[in-house]
Amino acid sequence: MASESEDDPSTLDGLARIDARGSDDRDLVDGQLPMTAREEQISLAFTRMITYAAGCAVKTHDTDYEGVDLTITSSVEYQKILGPQFDLQLKATIQHDRLNDEHMTWPMKVKPYRKLVRGNDGKRHIPAYLGVLLLPEDATEWVKVDENRLITESRMFWQAASAFPSETTSTTTHTVHLPRSNLFTVEQLLRIMEAIGNNEGGV
Repeated sequence: MASESEDDPSTLDGLARIDARGSDDRDLVDGQLPMTAREEQISLAFTRMITYAAGCAVKTHDTDYEGVDLTITSSVEYQKILGPQFDLQLKATIQHDRLNDEHMTWPMKVKPYRKLVRGNDGKRHIPAYLGVLLLPEDATEWVKVDENRLITESRMFWQAASAFPSETTSTTTHTVHLPRSNLFTVEQLLRIMEAIGNNEGGV
């Protein structure tokens, strides 16, 4: 059994040992952000990095009551829309068993799911998307920096809310599938903006 000093979260070895614990224990790290809070903030930072690399911008929200974490905007004039934008609900996980050869499986609580798909009847002015960031199980692998590069082994999968059923019969969770081909990259973000700007519907 590791001693308290060996579980020092300020060292890479200590952080790795903490990360290997159960979820409740992982959140009890003295003097550090809980691991779930780190996952959330890394997902926000990852999204911002891709967004700004694509030349787009991010609008923040004081609360996520409406099920929106960020709104991503473009300044480009497309065929139908000047400055398209979309709302993004973000999730993060280290559960690699949710990823198979075809898609990322994600169980959503019914309340945020209904907020996400609300407006699938065409009433929603700003399209909604879901993004799930898959982080390495080992927290010491989340971000690495040296003189030449910044590396993260994280990847985010996305799907348009319009691709999900508008109703669910579940009272607890509704499982959604995000295609593995929907990788949140600069190129795919620009394609999303183009589709919205040209009024092509969900990508």
